[in-house]
Order: sequence, then C-alpha cells, then structure tokens
Amino acid sequence: GDDVLVVAHGNSLRALVKMLDGMSEADIVEFNIPTGVPILYQLDRGLRPTAPRRFLGDAAAIEAATRAVAAQAERK
Repeated sequence: GDDVLVVAHGNSLRALVKMLDGMSEADIVEFNIPTGVPILYQLDRGLRPTAPRRFLGDAAAIEAATRAVAAQAERK
C-alpha cells in the first residue's frame, strides 16, 4: 500500500521496465524512456503490474522528450 519513487538514469530505468513489463531483449533496446518524465506503475503485492505503465505529464511534451532520447541514440 506504499508509494515508492525511484529516480535513476536511463539504463537503470530500462532494466526495471524490462523486468516489470516482461520485455524481450530486442524490445527493450528499441524502447526510449523520455528524460525527466515519471513513469507510473501500479503493482500487486508480488510486484507484478496490475495496469499498463503510463507516463505522467503533457502528452506532447512526453512525445517530444521521447523523440529527443531516440535522436541521441541515432547520433552515436
């Protein structure tokens, strides 16, 4: 019944998202986590998601932040 806030860098968050969503290696590599945008997970007592994850904030700002992260990867 507690709320927990996890603050981390992209790759650490990517590992958590992969685990919580049961993503494949290929899918998580393509998944871009927008910088500075909170992700909400609702979990049961076994730490399994009870609803789909969702990003919190303005949809246009989230999309722009997601594109910015994807563009960083393209430059490398």
